[in-house]
Amino acid sequence: MAASGFINFTDNKKNRLICFSHANLKEQGSLCLLRESGIFLTLAKLLKGNPRCAVKAAHVLSEIAKNEEMKKPCIEADLVPILIPLLESRDQEMLLHTGRAIGRICYDNRDLQEELVKVGVIPSLVRILTDYAESEPLVHVALLALYNLADLDTAKEALSKTNVAEQLVKHLRRAVNHERLEIVFEVLQALAENDALKVQLVEAGVPEVLSEILLRLQASSQAEDTCIVKAASDLIVSLLLGATETGAMAIANFTQNYGNCLRMVQLGVIHQLLDLLEKHVQSGDTSVQHAALSALQNLAIPVVSKVQMLEEGVAERIEALLRSESPPVQLKLLGTLRMLADGQADAAEILGQDPMLLHRLVQWCDTNDHTGIRGEANRLLASILHHNRSQEVVKAIQEAQGVKHLVSMTTSEHAATQIEALNALAVASAIDLETLEESFKESQLVQSLHKLLQDDNTSPEVKYNSMGLLCRLLNSGDLRQEIEEDKIKETLEQLCSHSNANVVKAAATTLEVLRGETPQ
Repeated sequence: MAASGFINFTDNKKNRLICFSHANLKEQGSLCLLRESGIFLTLAKLLKGNPRCAVKAAHVLSEIAKNEEMKKPCIEADLVPILIPLLESRDQEMLLHTGRAIGRICYDNRDLQEELVKVGVIPSLVRILTDYAESEPLVHVALLALYNLADLDTAKEALSKTNVAEQLVKHLRRAVNHERLEIVFEVLQALAENDALKVQLVEAGVPEVLSEILLRLQASSQAEDTCIVKAASDLIVSLLLGATETGAMAIANFTQNYGNCLRMVQLGVIHQLLDLLEKHVQSGDTSVQHAALSALQNLAIPVVSKVQMLEEGVAERIEALLRSESPPVQLKLLGTLRMLADGQADAAEILGQDPMLLHRLVQWCDTNDHTGIRGEANRLLASILHHNRSQEVVKAIQEAQGVKHLVSMTTSEHAATQIEALNALAVASAIDLETLEESFKESQLVQSLHKLLQDDNTSPEVKYNSMGLLCRLLNSGDLRQEIEEDKIKETLEQLCSHSNANVVKAAATTLEVLRGETPQ
């Protein structure tokens, strides 16, 4: 285009020069003159003729179509069907002007847009994104066209049969300005409304790329960056959360990454996950339940996440969901609560002072119907005691008759479970041994510990943790008497020659406490 704004080309068939300026369209009466000039028929002939003239004709048409009043004459002249085949051209200039002309003529015309999809324009647009990724103007035209068509169900269906997801990921990574990011976001948001496309977008890695964008911009205070962060956040949630197993599984997989996990918590996804879970617990859709619960467990791992989840009342909502009669749901909810309590005294105190929860846990500790739930209930009880620092929690668990189950845990066939129970009982004994003393005697804790120390199959870790608990119990006169009567001293002396250095050290320390000496 010359500096004057005029476009010139020759119609060889009529051997005449056509001159046109878009600026002239603004002059009074020019639109009417243009319609009467027969230019649309001329353009139609040129578009079908010599490729060089066709490129210039497409350029002129794209300029004419900028004017709202010129769209109808373009449509009446059947220019759109003539333009569509030109999208298969390998000439980038032709593609650019043709794409712009079609986009402007069909903008906000649903019938024409539906016709575009019907005649196969979608694969052509995706091909432009694929073959001309380096051409910013062409990519922009293709993205704008997709944005205008993406609301159509027919367009979504057609796009689901292409590799548009991979192409959008590529252009999302390449986007260097806010305008490009915004248009890609708009296209993605529209496509995410379709389940099939949502799956493709997630599998193509869109959430991960969006997460990278969040990481890059989250510290920025610029208004434009804040808008991008908000849009990316909304898009992640839209992609990963849905009423389908795929959506829930996507977030479960996405949150396996620590950084993603933190960002999802910051985005407020937890309550949306719980809403999803509540909905599907009622409907009985177990696949969605499992996926949502897996995601919740992942989100409960980072310490920062635990704090935010507790502040937002997540523990209480999970407790309410425990009323579900689905064992798999109960199992994962118990695991999530245990993760929340891990290392968090506040969480342990909240959970440990809930009579209804403790009552339910003790019931599950007794169940023979589901060994997994029984084991997880015991582990949660141990975790609450271990991470708690409150005398009130110790008393609450004692009143709920949970202590005997923790003593039983010490004899588990799994060393990790035994150690969890031993550590929990040691912490509780340090907080309030007097409250626990009677339960320890009734459940024969001393005798259980002695058996662990005597058994050659007991792991070294379990042995020295057992001796750590024994040292705590020696602060009780009645329990000290039991320890002496059970002749644990002889076993401790034998352990002083054990092959494991930690066991030897623990045995020596426990003997010193037993004799009333100050441990070295």
